[in-house]
Amino acid sequence: MATASEGQGTADELLSMGSHRGRLVLVTTILGSSIALLDGSVVNVALPTIGKDLDADLAGLQWVVNGYALTLSALILLGGSLGDRYGRAKIYAIGVGGFGLSSIACALSPTIGALVGARIVQGVFAALLVPGSLAILQASFRPKDRMAAIGAWTGLLGVATASGPLVGGWLVEIDWTWAFWINVPLCIAVVALTMTVVPESRNPAAVKGFDVAGVVLAVVALAGLTYALTVAPDNPGPVALGAGVVAVVAAIGFVLVERRSPHAMVPPSLFKDRVFTTINIVTLLAYAGLSASMLFLVLFLQTVSGWSALAAGAATLPVSAVMLVLASRFGTLATKHGPSRYMVGGTLVAAAGFALLALSPRDPSFLVHILPGTLLMGLGLSMLVAPLTGTVLAAAPDELAGIASGVNNAVSRTAGLLAVAALPPLVGLSGADYAQADSMAPAYRLAMLICAGLLVGGAVLTAVGLRPQQPECAPAPQAQAHPQPPAR
Repeated sequence: MATASEGQGTADELLSMGSHRGRLVLVTTILGSSIALLDGSVVNVALPTIGKDLDADLAGLQWVVNGYALTLSALILLGGSLGDRYGRAKIYAIGVGGFGLSSIACALSPTIGALVGARIVQGVFAALLVPGSLAILQASFRPKDRMAAIGAWTGLLGVATASGPLVGGWLVEIDWTWAFWINVPLCIAVVALTMTVVPESRNPAAVKGFDVAGVVLAVVALAGLTYALTVAPDNPGPVALGAGVVAVVAAIGFVLVERRSPHAMVPPSLFKDRVFTTINIVTLLAYAGLSASMLFLVLFLQTVSGWSALAAGAATLPVSAVMLVLASRFGTLATKHGPSRYMVGGTLVAAAGFALLALSPRDPSFLVHILPGTLLMGLGLSMLVAPLTGTVLAAAPDELAGIASGVNNAVSRTAGLLAVAALPPLVGLSGADYAQADSMAPAYRLAMLICAGLLVGGAVLTAVGLRPQQPECAPAPQAQAHPQPPAR
């Protein structure tokens, strides 16, 4: 595997955006992360077909999504710390390779239970690769090129995520198993690129122990809460209540363990930084709204409006197009003018898009009812994602880049996990309701308005927690041995 340095590279070793190797490293991180995130949105479109082919109810389909999100959310912190300790490129390659193998298991699943099991394993490997991509960018590029690299990463990654429904619709027209088969050649290509062009980096000061208790408690907390939210609508009672209680106790235990552990997955010192804490709460609200809205939109268009999987997926293309053009530019603007104004504006614009989509009639016109909302979604996400990502990384020391990336990714995936588990029962869906137009239509409208409200909450928190005059969110100069976050 290509090697530049054991820790953060020196000024001569760090890459520029304009160099050939720099572009290849950027492509490698984008492609690997895209596989993991694209998979989630592709599967959303395939859910109705999977439900019919494997005779699954709503709870089974929720677990196809949540089984993956559960292990990804719970273990992504461990994935980031493993990269810091043993080599970010190495752990990234292992994650991508394992993701490809588990995708084969998903494609070959004969029952809904087998598919859920394979998705759980797939989430484990996704937890190794997702935080590694941002940590590799932070460790490999010159300080002045990092925000531009992150902007390109977020823009193209956003395109890949938003393109998932379109790709999923096209693949479902062939066979839903192709939603997983397509990952295999892509994973092979990413592993090859990682081993040849990505500079190896790690944190030499990272402790060598494993936070086993923290990992177990995180898994138990998220699994218990997800299970309680999923089964409670159809089977309220002692089992659901017990799962919820176990989740709360495990969550409290996780916080206590992390505060006392000498090798915590999440160093408590990170959350002493006001900006780091604020950005992660905003991430929780924004990604909960985004994850749930995309799921409900494609289900609404297929179940209520009678659109094909391909047509429902194609309806989200404006989000991809806008992010492709604008995300990197907003990352550059945030570097010059500070992230606060773009994050506040982005969350409000995206919320307006959700609200417009909530007004769609049962037989919507794409140009009149769908296009305006998806354009606003794309514009809002373009304004939000790069400044949010750059700011959360800049708030942590470079030697904790992998952990900081893991925390932020864990928050975003946990947001999606909880939103997908909690929102269907909250808006009155259970059992086979997802396949009934009369049940799905009012649930969709209420869900989209709730998603809009979550983003408005993110805008308010950003305005309060980040000062508008905050200086550039680019990382501190590399010359500092322990870079400090920007002045607050």
